Amino acid sequence: MAYVESAMLYCLCIFGDILLVLSTSASQNNYLKREHSLVKPYTDDRWDFVGSTIITNGYVRLTADQRSMSGAIWNNVPCQLRDWELHVHFKVYGSGTDLFGDGFAIWYTKKRLEQGPVFGSKDYFVGLSIFLDTYANQNGPHNHGHPYISAMVNNGSLHYDHDRDGTHTELDGCESHFRKATHETFIAIRYEKGKLTVSTDIDGKNTWKPCFTVDKVRLPTGYYFGASAATGDLSDNHDIISMKLYDIGVVRQANEEVDYSQIEPSADFFAPPRDHIDDPQGSYMLSRLTGWKVTVILVLVIIGLIVCGMVGYIIYSKSQQNAKRLY
Repeated sequence: MAYVESAMLYCLCIFGDILLVLSTSASQNNYLKREHSLVKPYTDDRWDFVGSTIITNGYVRLTADQRSMSGAIWNNVPCQLRDWELHVHFKVYGSGTDLFGDGFAIWYTKKRLEQGPVFGSKDYFVGLSIFLDTYANQNGPHNHGHPYISAMVNNGSLHYDHDRDGTHTELDGCESHFRKATHETFIAIRYEKGKLTVSTDIDGKNTWKPCFTVDKVRLPTGYYFGASAATGDLSDNHDIISMKLYDIGVVRQANEEVDYSQIEPSADFFAPPRDHIDDPQGSYMLSRLTGWKVTVILVLVIIGLIVCGMVGYIIYSKSQQNAKRLY
């Protein structure tokens, strides 16, 4: 009898676990907004692409590891959610070890499919952009390295300054070594009740690591999601594997009368800018010389000075000997 009761209890536990898994899966599927999500095999006609973008069975390549390329992919359905979370599965890699670039951007903007100089998309945009920057242009007092993730909110009046890595219009940011990572790389962008939170999962731990949080960010509804990338003299592969948008189901008061489709994108806080220092001539290469390369160059310079000194001494000695003979 005890054996039968134990068996029944065990079966009930297993059945309960199955129901929990099914209910969790159903809940996640209900919140996933398929009309705003990009998944394999990328046959959804609610996404458009421009420029150098290539669609394959396994990824969407915004740029290949070649110079002077620009590509983008955009959802053609405006998002009416006031609170949402976007998960992007991506990969950035290439043949470069010291020189590579430039990175890519994730967008939530009023207009779409407009190519331009900001990671392949339009400057003076209206909306939100998350920049995943792999190359450092800023040479002044720099309190972070690269790759670097940052956010910018624009009402169409602000210029993104590549020479300063956008530091004068940045909301906040964090270092993130996502390029050529050994694990799958993900970024989560969450917008909830005016709070913007960006997190990453690049270490294969299946957990979100906070990057930054900014309060008092105002984003309208009815904008479009997209991603773009560009290469210049430096290059990388910039791949999007998936973009999944979730309705996070925030409960709102019924008496709210604000028309969020008409508000202007804005934020109360900006990170303090860092002064830019122009590159001295030739510093493009010198700035990338580190470690053993610097040591080798110093050794070669010292050897060159020694050789020049010995040659000069030999020439001087011979000249003195010739002078004595003539005398």
